[in-house]
Amino acid sequence: MAADLLLLRAFGVLLLLLFCPCTSATDEAFLVVHKRASISKLKSVEHVTVSISLHNVGFSTAYDVSLNDDTWPSEKFNLVNGNASNSWDKLEAGKSVVHVFVLESREKGLFYGAPAVVRYRITGKSALQEAFSTPIHELDLLAEKSSEQKFLWLKDFAVKYGPL
Repeated sequence: MAADLLLLRAFGVLLLLLFCPCTSATDEAFLVVHKRASISKLKSVEHVTVSISLHNVGFSTAYDVSLNDDTWPSEKFNLVNGNASNSWDKLEAGKSVVHVFVLESREKGLFYGAPAVVRYRITGKSALQEAFSTPIHELDLLAEKSSEQKFLWLKDFAVKYGPL
């Protein structure tokens, strides 16, 4: 719920930036980066699937796009699938790419992930621009779910989606 509100706020700010007449360079590339993390439990281990979406909402191509998400310490996570970084030669205006990787949690407790960093160029030889992803919600790793918590989750789900 909090992540949805954060995404809605970010979308509102994005719309304001896109349609505000005070913006000076409306024909440049502009990247919006959204980071999500979800936990799935497999037997005795927990996997964290991280999905990072890059959207070029500007009006020109972004070049030399590089993504780096080094916010997952090796003391707490093992990389199971994929890489925490990636790069693309270009990201055309109006296009999106999604990068996914999977981690395995090693420690029990709360984890607060920082935003991922994306660097790109507006033209082939311009200075590097920097964009940061949305932050992720706190992750409660290897937490024991009591039957009361499961019941409350089921009750919330029924209230929210029952009438549908």
